[in-house]
Amino acid sequence: MAVVTVLSILMVGCCHCRSYQKKTRRPLVGTEWQLIQLGGETIQPQEGSFTVTLSADNGQITGVGACNRLSGPYKSDEKRSLKIGPLASTRMACPDLKREQAFIQALESATHYDMDGPMLLILSNGELRAVFQAKP
Repeated sequence: MAVVTVLSILMVGCCHCRSYQKKTRRPLVGTEWQLIQLGGETIQPQEGSFTVTLSADNGQITGVGACNRLSGPYKSDEKRSLKIGPLASTRMACPDLKREQAFIQALESATHYDMDGPMLLILSNGELRAVFQAKP
């Protein structure tokens, strides 16, 4: 009987979490996503850099790295598979070029994605590569 009570309490708690996640979830396509974690390292959001947007009408992803604009094709499906690239970018020299290269590699290595409220998680064969937060 005690097990049933504990399970009931947990289920009620989970329902509240799921409600919050559904309410704060943003669509994959059409949302501007700000990078907040790359390869396990927290990234401090910088205005206008390390962002991506997936377009619905032409299957293109566009964004900005440290200072270079990037774009390329993407494909996703209802099973949350995600294939990005190859990506093309401008070639300006900027101080954070090494991180920008890691950013592009994380995107191009994507095999799947997951969403948690306003967060977009980019995965490569089950390994978390990058975390994005929806911009307002």
